[in-house]
Amino acid sequence: MTPGALDGIRILEFASYVSGPFAGMLLSDLGAEVIKVETPDGGDPFRMWGKTDYNGTFGSMNRNKKSVTLDLKTKDGQAAAKKLCQTADVVIENFRSGAMDRLGLSYEALSADNPRLVYCSITGFGSMGPYRNRPGYDTVGQAMSGLLAVLTDRKAPQPMGISLSDHLSGTFAAYGVLAALMARNTTGKGQKVETSLLQATLAFLGENAANYFDDGRVPSRATRCQRAQVFAFTAGDGLPFVVHLSSPEKFWQGLLTVIGRPDFAADARFKARELRVKNYDALFAELSAAFQHKLRAEWLAALEAEDVPCGPLNAIDEVFADPQVQALDMRKDLPHRSRGTVSVVGNPVRLSATPPRVETSAPDLGQHNDELLRGIK
Repeated sequence: MTPGALDGIRILEFASYVSGPFAGMLLSDLGAEVIKVETPDGGDPFRMWGKTDYNGTFGSMNRNKKSVTLDLKTKDGQAAAKKLCQTADVVIENFRSGAMDRLGLSYEALSADNPRLVYCSITGFGSMGPYRNRPGYDTVGQAMSGLLAVLTDRKAPQPMGISLSDHLSGTFAAYGVLAALMARNTTGKGQKVETSLLQATLAFLGENAANYFDDGRVPSRATRCQRAQVFAFTAGDGLPFVVHLSSPEKFWQGLLTVIGRPDFAADARFKARELRVKNYDALFAELSAAFQHKLRAEWLAALEAEDVPCGPLNAIDEVFADPQVQALDMRKDLPHRSRGTVSVVGNPVRLSATPPRVETSAPDLGQHNDELLRGIK
């Protein structure tokens, strides 16, 4: 078997739902042994979000992992957890701020016995400040960070169909863990890594924030669409697609060739990029009307022939039927004890010498108790 970049690294995951489990999953793909510590009475609540033998919600976050059950409300459970942590390189937790301290599983307590330990804590709002004790969930993170304000219309707000803040905090947590492991190679010591839904999502908004700092204008969903000259249209057959003109003038010229409107190049509203940004709504209306006259496939073929960045606005079923997605092998079929196979999305990173591995489906609750807790509990 090809070695993983994190082979030999043991991670204990005291986490549920998305942020912590997603961080653990990313690291498990890289070869780390990730042990998910769950409560005996049902484990991660995501286990119950669907069918009892397997559901995609839990399965998408917990492949490649092992599961043990410990009752952390008891002294015996806490003692067993501490012994496991003495064997770990990394701990990941996403409890509310202060919860691990009350269980005797704080960074200070665990690092006293294991000074090489990298301890990653993911919270809703960070470990300091007036909101530190609030419960943090994804949509709250999206809203309070400013992300939702650039994804929806604040006059008719709608939440998003994906847990963006959770996934972002998990990604940044994994990033922090990798940095701490690298630093440990030099110093010989571990350290505490912290992020939160609020911090991670706000960092993701760096471009929007920098523009606000520069000109004082509060960005909305339309701001980036105008600046980047991005559009979503519906073709004559009712199918949606997108065009991203960005800044190269050749994309604008190619678009005009495709729709047969070379006159727009001299139009006082559109002849320069800054004018197209200013008159975005008028341009969108003109282009929308033009794209009503042919099928989506015809428009996309013509746009591609002129090298204009474009693509279908795919639903998930269309994504996995796409030949490019199939060529990238992004759907992974994993063995499962009762279903034969289950499918997940593969890792997006390619490493030539230590490639990520997606090998096992999410574990049963407590599946690895005998293997990992023998002699500990």
